[in-house]
Amino acid sequence: MTRSVAGIAAAFADGSLKAADSVEMALENLNAVAPLGAVTAVHSERARRRAAELDRCRAAGLPAGPLAGVPFAVKNLFDVAGAVTRAGSAATDGNDPAGKDAFAIQALEAAGAILVASTNMDEFAYGFSGENAHDGDTRNPRGPWRGAGGLSAGGSSSGSAALVAAGAVPLALGTDTNGSVRVPAALSGVAGLKPTYGRLSRSGVYPFVDSLDHVGLFAASVQDLALGYDALLGLDPSDPAQARRTPAPVCPLAEDHRLRCARLGGWFSGPLHADVAEAMDAAAAALHCRGTVDLPLAEAARAAAFVLTTAEGGQRHLPTLRTRPDRYGPLVRDRLRAGALVPAAWTGDAQRLRRRLAEILAALHAGHQILIAPATPCPAFPLGTVDWDVDGVMLPIRLAIGMFTQPLTPAGLPIAVVARRGRISGLPVGVQIIGRPWHEAEVLAAARRLEAAGFRISPDCCEVTQ
Repeated sequence: MTRSVAGIAAAFADGSLKAADSVEMALENLNAVAPLGAVTAVHSERARRRAAELDRCRAAGLPAGPLAGVPFAVKNLFDVAGAVTRAGSAATDGNDPAGKDAFAIQALEAAGAILVASTNMDEFAYGFSGENAHDGDTRNPRGPWRGAGGLSAGGSSSGSAALVAAGAVPLALGTDTNGSVRVPAALSGVAGLKPTYGRLSRSGVYPFVDSLDHVGLFAASVQDLALGYDALLGLDPSDPAQARRTPAPVCPLAEDHRLRCARLGGWFSGPLHADVAEAMDAAAAALHCRGTVDLPLAEAARAAAFVLTTAEGGQRHLPTLRTRPDRYGPLVRDRLRAGALVPAAWTGDAQRLRRRLAEILAALHAGHQILIAPATPCPAFPLGTVDWDVDGVMLPIRLAIGMFTQPLTPAGLPIAVVARRGRISGLPVGVQIIGRPWHEAEVLAAARRLEAAGFRISPDCCEVTQ
């Protein structure tokens, strides 16, 4: 059986599970789900050494941390000491190995968790589908995944979401620039959290778009998500983008039934697959939403996010694009080249719209602590798909799968995703839970209420193969 974060930590604490056994189980799981294409590196020797240290601590009666024995994985743009941070690209192959772990890895390991793997992703985090020209595509464990083909796990944090959905690890880190935690959480059927912009340190994380990048995480349950999030809190003097706010743990999660909730309409009303529409109705009922509110700048905010993403990403990669364009995959290369040509005036306009978006969302949140919206317009689609029919509308699905996450990113709000199985497709569909800045506890309280109403899908693949 796949264990939860809470279950592993409790078993280690009471002596019924050794860290070494936890690591061996995780390594066996990773081997079992290798056909998913979710893993780019297994850190087996490092993990075994760390497990031995934790077991010695416990034998000596020393504290080992609240997450002692919990194996976790990270998107392969997090620095791992001694390894090249590939960021899903061949363009990084000649880079020097990282001198130390990313702050987020250090924080989790300080809490007793154990890094076991780095995971697959869209190249340089520029995509929503989990397709990668260098490392192969990540297959969604909720659909057929042995052999050719398969369904998208979502991206860009595809491998991290897929491993949690498969039950290979109970916790994984990702990043979210335009929806790269929220989209794979929805399509892979796991809980995901993008905290407030500036809440968690990005030190040691390969950058994509400085003004939009967030560190986020995945777990199979909201409780496990909260435990992982609390371990990541902490001030990092090496990250100038991190807000200098006192860390605010969310555990134990409150059962807050006084939350005022509303549903986002307008842009977020469609097109929607019937399973997504039903999930939204169920979520609105479970949270006792007080009607529907509109976000009139949603489409413009999405355009602003496009501009910021392509412009910042293009400028960052321009030197390498000039000298080694062949090292970039075709899905990424031309978009980055085009981004390098975006006029500075456009990015200025995008930043001004971003401030207006934050003001409008603040006004909406003055009457409603929680807003909900679809995470994606449809369930997972076949890998390699260019256009996909959603409720009679043909969508360029590699971009359109993020049409509901991308407009919200510029505001930097905390957003969680929980998912349930669709009645028609049988595949996961997710709902975004959008909170006020710095109020992750309220977001997770609402997520937990939805979880109790059926928005939770247990990991399954590893349980079948063991």
